[in-house]
Amino acid sequence: MVFQDKADYTAFKGERLRLGRAFQELGNPAPIVTLLDPHLEPKTVGMEGNTIHILTAPSFDTPTCAKEAHEFSRRLAQQEGIEGIFVSMDLPFAAASFCNRSEVENLTFVSDFKAKAFAKAYGVLIENGPLEGLCARAIFIVSKDGRIVYKHIVPEITDEPDYEEALQKAIAAANQGASCCGFCQ
Repeated sequence: MVFQDKADYTAFKGERLRLGRAFQELGNPAPIVTLLDPHLEPKTVGMEGNTIHILTAPSFDTPTCAKEAHEFSRRLAQQEGIEGIFVSMDLPFAAASFCNRSEVENLTFVSDFKAKAFAKAYGVLIENGPLEGLCARAIFIVSKDGRIVYKHIVPEITDEPDYEEALQKAIAAANQGASCCGFCQ
């Protein structure tokens, strides 16, 4: 399910979890946020340039999140002009450990643990329940001109996203000059 309307919740094992802060609509300029990569280097996301395929999840180190990382890494390996970024609240050291043992090559792992700036700006910060303070499982596609052209908040956080739909939206965005959310087509 892709939310076209305001999606201010997700669920964890059926328990409804509120998502707080900002809400990003299709066509909005993507918030520009600086995060830390596994080497403690800053990585800025949301800027104009390449098409960006942003994944968010509670932690890299859960079975569903690890499977998602491997699946998108495999699929992005066959594409040009799409940058894959995986955001979680894990410490950068945990991201480095995950990268070293998982052999995921086509995603940049970044941590939002310090200020939760990404989760707040993109509206994926979980505000209650056992996962409070973590990112919801979501996908954002940011076009070359820095606009959000696709967003999917996964309704049940333990479920995987629709890989094919997200990849097709990223490919479409990479092949277009100006942003197009696809809503009017």
